[in-house]
Amino acid sequence: MHPRPSRRSALRTGGLLAAGALLPQLPTGHAYAAAAPYTGTWSPVPKILARIRPPAFPRRTFTITDYGAVGDGQTMNTEAFRAAIADCHRAGGGHVLVPEGRFLTGAIHLRSGVDLQVTEGATIAFSPDPRDFLPVVFTRWEGTECYNYSPFIYAYGERNVAVTGSGTLDGQARLGPWESWYRTSGPQGPDQSLLRQMGSAGVPVAERVFGDGHYLRPKMVQFYRCRNVLVSGLTIVDPPMWTVHPVLSHNVTVRDVTVDSTLYNTDGCDPECCSDVLITGCRFNTNDDCVAVKSGRDEDGHRVGVPSRNIVVRDCRFSGRWGGMTVGSEMSGGVRDIFAENCEINSPDFPGRYPVKHALYVKASKKRGGYIDGVHIRNFTGQNVERDAVFVNMNYNGGEGGTLPVSVRNIHMDRMEIDGARAVLQLVGLETDHLRGVSLSRSTFTGIGNPDSIAYTDELTFRRVYVNGQEVPYL
Repeated sequence: MHPRPSRRSALRTGGLLAAGALLPQLPTGHAYAAAAPYTGTWSPVPKILARIRPPAFPRRTFTITDYGAVGDGQTMNTEAFRAAIADCHRAGGGHVLVPEGRFLTGAIHLRSGVDLQVTEGATIAFSPDPRDFLPVVFTRWEGTECYNYSPFIYAYGERNVAVTGSGTLDGQARLGPWESWYRTSGPQGPDQSLLRQMGSAGVPVAERVFGDGHYLRPKMVQFYRCRNVLVSGLTIVDPPMWTVHPVLSHNVTVRDVTVDSTLYNTDGCDPECCSDVLITGCRFNTNDDCVAVKSGRDEDGHRVGVPSRNIVVRDCRFSGRWGGMTVGSEMSGGVRDIFAENCEINSPDFPGRYPVKHALYVKASKKRGGYIDGVHIRNFTGQNVERDAVFVNMNYNGGEGGTLPVSVRNIHMDRMEIDGARAVLQLVGLETDHLRGVSLSRSTFTGIGNPDSIAYTDELTFRRVYVNGQEVPYL
């Protein structure tokens, strides 16, 4: 049965946004002005940015080679990292310096007051042996809390922590078993299902113990319940799973980071249940979403019940396989007040292994429940988007048999310029839970092959939108 659009749905499936002969032509020399200041729906941004202050560190330096580290790419340096971090923390904070060289290590656990500074010419290379990331730690895996292999760089409950410098973090994931765990029919599948069942059934977190003998891949960099976090300047390559993953953290800055993560399911940056976050000046070449805002999965996400909010993304380049700017699908704790501006999709001078499928990708479902309220996009430019420029899907993975109420509303896009996409919009609301309040304004799309597809969407508006040289009538 076809969905019955509401009055405001505008029946875009008829092709208003595809090339047509009855719409007014784009004026010659048409161009939009520079970005508007932070007014209207963008008015909260200055206050958010004023609250985001990267941590500062005392001028003390603890060089890992003074603790016996050897940068030959073969010597294990886990204990040297641990000792340098412990001394730095005990001294009241400072910089743990990684000098030029290739330093092999297992898990690195940061403490309050510590800046792990990876200098130019330095590489931290992480062991391909899963045993080097034991014992298990408290973590969150695809939105469900559990105990699992330690993230490669990890901090829990710390303040004023950072990983900085112009050096490299190399996950060396291709040298380990991680990719084989994920592949179709790989051993991760049963553990993934088991953890999801535990989360939905309310099994105590203390009993959700994975790690040795199990196959849930660890994250690359994870800050859990931390405050005042900085990740800056680094190149991060070859992670086993999600790359930068702050969880339940506040006052987080990720800036000028390049992520090259082309194994399966390797998102670039995933702030989850976080507030006051700035992601700026970063480049993402990923085999999944570039930036994905999350807030927990299904019943376990509702149990924790903390939204992601007040997140600003700007001046980034997206060359990832799925969404450039993404919200979900783990969004059960709620998401609100997300702002992304001045980002480029599939930049010619930053080609990714996979083209971005959607400049904006919003994922929700009745299995997740929860809400997304306020996603604001402006000044996105790009080319050769593989699918729809904007995909908002409230029926992600077919709903997975869920029955929870779900709300997605206030998705606003302004000043987009995209050359090449299957369609401009694919909006999938639900008969029981409509998508509400979607606006697109002052935007130009060329090379669009198909009409939009709109279902169960209320309060859809267009203003000064041009597709293939023709203006879309106001709604």
